[in-house]
Amino acid sequence: MKIIVAPDSFKECLTASEVAQVLASALRVRFPEAEVVEIPLADGGEGTLEVLVRALGGTIVPEKVHDPLDRWVQACYGVWDNTAILEVAQACGIRLVKPEERNPFKADTRGVGELLLAARARGCRRFIVGLGGTVTCDGGRGMLSVPGVRELLREAEVELLCDVQVPLTGPTGAIRLFGPQKGASPAHVEVLEAEMLQWAAQMREETGVDVLARPGAGAAGGLGAAFMAYARPVVYPGIQRVLDLCHFDQALAGASLVITGEGRSDRQTLQGKVPLGVLQRVRDGASSPGGAVPGLAASGKDAKPGQGAPVVLLSGRIDDARALQAAGFAQLIEVSPRTLPLPEALAPSTARSNLRAAIQHLVLD
Repeated sequence: MKIIVAPDSFKECLTASEVAQVLASALRVRFPEAEVVEIPLADGGEGTLEVLVRALGGTIVPEKVHDPLDRWVQACYGVWDNTAILEVAQACGIRLVKPEERNPFKADTRGVGELLLAARARGCRRFIVGLGGTVTCDGGRGMLSVPGVRELLREAEVELLCDVQVPLTGPTGAIRLFGPQKGASPAHVEVLEAEMLQWAAQMREETGVDVLARPGAGAAGGLGAAFMAYARPVVYPGIQRVLDLCHFDQALAGASLVITGEGRSDRQTLQGKVPLGVLQRVRDGASSPGGAVPGLAASGKDAKPGQGAPVVLLSGRIDDARALQAAGFAQLIEVSPRTLPLPEALAPSTARSNLRAAIQHLVLD
């Protein structure tokens, strides 16, 4: 029996690698005869840097940059050959700002521009950029304000890994969907929406690129739009590209069970998050097309994935169970007891214990 363990991180608790390690250890105890393969995953948001550096054998480089509120912060990026791996949340992530500090009119993406320039200074000319997990709604204006960034983007080869496929504006756009969690009141949302429309018009005038209707332009508070206008990148749904770069299809060959998960699963999981990406890849065996970076083309092209293997969703909290079951998950396992207070559930030691216990609820046909 071959079991693939392919989780996202449990945010504010355990990294994807830590979750995979705990689950794999528990599975090896329960099924000592099984081959257990760990493939930690991400969707372009937080955790993407660690996942891709691990998969590609790159190196993590620390760099001091400005955080969303113009404070110095230690961020990191990855280097693999002459390719830089950037996770924009390192510079403008929501985790860097306390809830009471969140202000979409002040938070900006300047630090992302500084990371780009730092990577170029190390000789990188190609960039894999994970978009997601930000506290900003500036449409990339902060990034573009850093001297030299626009020139860099014109010359570089860029892949964008978007954690969401939302447009920049409109009823399903970045501002209306994600502005409130970044500190925007209903009134602020209307102001930000108008500002974003003006910014899109300015980018169109400067570059000739109309980003308004493009899927993924709203990723990372509109950073996607800035990259699309000034860099002309190849754009991917984040989880699909991460699956390719992690050689998921090759590992899947011959698997009899796949376990995926995240900190919390609900209807939003079905909008392109890691568990849905895993389910679709197992079910359809379809990898994304090759990208612009030589050596990083889709890895699953010649593989024969274990189509039909049941996919188990194991998450800290599970809501909208019927919708998740209808999507095709073979079993849903909730890790944290509902009676457990959230702060206690998020304690790493408690989460590890609950993950180990959850494996005992796994039902095999």
